[in-house]
Amino acid sequence: MLNCIRAFFLERNVLEVETPLLSHACGTEPQLDFFTTIFEFAKPEKLFLQTSPEFAMKRLLAAGSGSIYQICKAFRNNEVGRFHNPEFTILEWYRVGFDLNDLMDEVEALFAELSEYKFESPKRIFYAEIFEHYTGLNALVFSFETYSAFAIQHEIQEVITFCGKNHAIWLDYLFSFFVQPHLGENGLCLIYGYPGCQSALARLNQDNSLVADRFEVFLNGIELGNGFYELSDSIEQNRRFNNEIQLREREDLPKVVKDKRLLAALESGLPDCSGIAIGLDRLLMILVEAETISDVLSFDIERA
Repeated sequence: MLNCIRAFFLERNVLEVETPLLSHACGTEPQLDFFTTIFEFAKPEKLFLQTSPEFAMKRLLAAGSGSIYQICKAFRNNEVGRFHNPEFTILEWYRVGFDLNDLMDEVEALFAELSEYKFESPKRIFYAEIFEHYTGLNALVFSFETYSAFAIQHEIQEVITFCGKNHAIWLDYLFSFFVQPHLGENGLCLIYGYPGCQSALARLNQDNSLVADRFEVFLNGIELGNGFYELSDSIEQNRRFNNEIQLREREDLPKVVKDKRLLAALESGLPDCSGIAIGLDRLLMILVEAETISDVLSFDIERA
């Protein structure tokens, strides 16, 4: 599988790169749980094991690397289960000059190369449409009363307290339990046009600011990856960092620091580009029809 991926990008003149797994900063999103370690050499300082190579790769892009990809380990300090291991392998790539549709085309082309068995024709579905189809709710405009009534109707009142008035958390929960199970077997599905509150590091759509230029990749109903038309505005990125750090503080989550080197790179000029990260362990699970992620790892966390 790795040879196939490398051949795919070699044919397209995309450069393979390597960036640090340890860094002085990491992603600020409240849903990200991370590992830290202390570097003791001169004066003790905290370093973060990266949840994604995104920030470092964008610094390379801003320095003029051109289109790049990386296959590396990433780390998330959260659940262990059928689809989760705290140490995992991802493929992340960025294409200079690509918009979201160009990147979705390339994702479909890569999966066609990787698949030893044929999937059904890839599907592209607008987030708000499929969300409304299975929940009856408006994904783009949040109403606490309407969402709470839905929870009561479906006897999941506990999510009202859990999600509170955080639109993004409501969407994560409801999509996972009411939409994702319907995304189909034996097929590649790209859900695009995520609500603006879930924009992360994506641009807001120039025609509709309620929508982010973001898509997610699902194969056989399993989430594999996240793609963005990348935000290049350093001021807007700094604002998002600050908002997420404040939210983490309100929810008493572990402290993070924003990546000032990334902000400096954006300020110097990030080329117009789109990028995506794909979980390779999950992809391999599907390709070999494994039951759990541990079946495709030499040693999962329980045996490491």
